[in-house]
Amino acid sequence: MLDRAYAALADPTRRRLLEALRAGDARITDLAAPLPMTFAGVSRHIGVLESAGLVTREVRGREHWLSLRPDGLTGAAQWMDEQTQFWSTRADALAARLSRKRRAK
Repeated sequence: MLDRAYAALADPTRRRLLEALRAGDARITDLAAPLPMTFAGVSRHIGVLESAGLVTREVRGREHWLSLRPDGLTGAAQWMDEQTQFWSTRADALAARLSRKRRAK
């Protein structure tokens, strides 16, 4: 699921759709209206977001509504936190080593 989340986030149109959904649930037609592409193109992007577990779709009558999944980015965020922590530790160790080297000269 992590690969799908990052692949979904790699596209600016999909990020724009996610940003629009931060305001709350929205109809697909409303999300598609401001975008410079066909409705079919927007639907494909939404399918990618659904497959990645970032949004859910609810059919209300003839309208399709999307909402953010609160836990959709949890795995991606955890992975990023782990990487940040690892590299921060490594950077701190490198800084300490360089500092010791400078003092030894």
